[in-house]
Amino acid sequence: MSAVLFVLSRVCRDRSALIGLVLILALVVCAVLAPVLATHPEDVFELHPAERLRPPGAQHLLGTDRMGADIYSRLLFGARITILIGVIAVGASLVIGVPVGLIAGYYHSWLSDLLMRVSDIFLAIPQVVLAIAIAQTLGPSLPNVILALSVTYWPWFARLVYAETRSLQKEVFIECTAALGASPVRLIALHVLPNVASPIIVRASIGMGFTILTAAALGFLGLGPPPPTPEWGRTIAEAREFLPDAWWYAAAPGLAIFLTVMGFNLLGDGLRDVLDPRIRRGQGGAKDSGD
Repeated sequence: MSAVLFVLSRVCRDRSALIGLVLILALVVCAVLAPVLATHPEDVFELHPAERLRPPGAQHLLGTDRMGADIYSRLLFGARITILIGVIAVGASLVIGVPVGLIAGYYHSWLSDLLMRVSDIFLAIPQVVLAIAIAQTLGPSLPNVILALSVTYWPWFARLVYAETRSLQKEVFIECTAALGASPVRLIALHVLPNVASPIIVRASIGMGFTILTAAALGFLGLGPPPPTPEWGRTIAEAREFLPDAWWYAAAPGLAIFLTVMGFNLLGDGLRDVLDPRIRRGQGGAKDSGD
């Protein structure tokens, strides 16, 4: 608990990280309280052709779409889809990538080489292209989008954990623990994994932004959740034919995606500055030299 409070206190001192944290908290609040905050919650699934393409005003804060649905209300419910995709996709990538990286990094065998070569094959293919190929093959749906993103992102965690584990094996406390008779499983679980947790957390935060952006790209291409799901990327795609007259149609979801991705990126950079001891030592040395 004290470690969490320490990290939060350090993040709050970093203006950029604090902005990112506020943006993410705002996203979570909008998603959780969507039925309460939405002015027209029924518009998520109901159509009102007589209200189509109304500009922003008192009745519709962000205007209406081509079907007359309230864009503001659909954005709030779309935040739920965004968080769901990001959390499950990044979580699945962690479940696959972290064990692969730990096993490949700790054991020096043919299995380590095989696991890393498999991850290298995935890394050699552009992530967006691979995600598009998987989503196109499986068909447009929310589970398929999550699966496509999970498959494309786990190698980044595997490669990160692999490099950190190989580096830790040279540390004295790891060698001493092994010499005292600790089993490999115990050593990995109690000594290696806690020491690679910091870069994993930073990568997961930044990965949330990348995952959400890629999911929006899939939705824009028609490979995301099908209508009437209020997915932000699909909303931008639907708004193309009405630009520039109905500018609010594309501007609202575009701004939502921008702020969400920026929030996770800013928070990830702040967490890296707080959790990476090498950066903290560098900042301390620079402060001492300045004094």
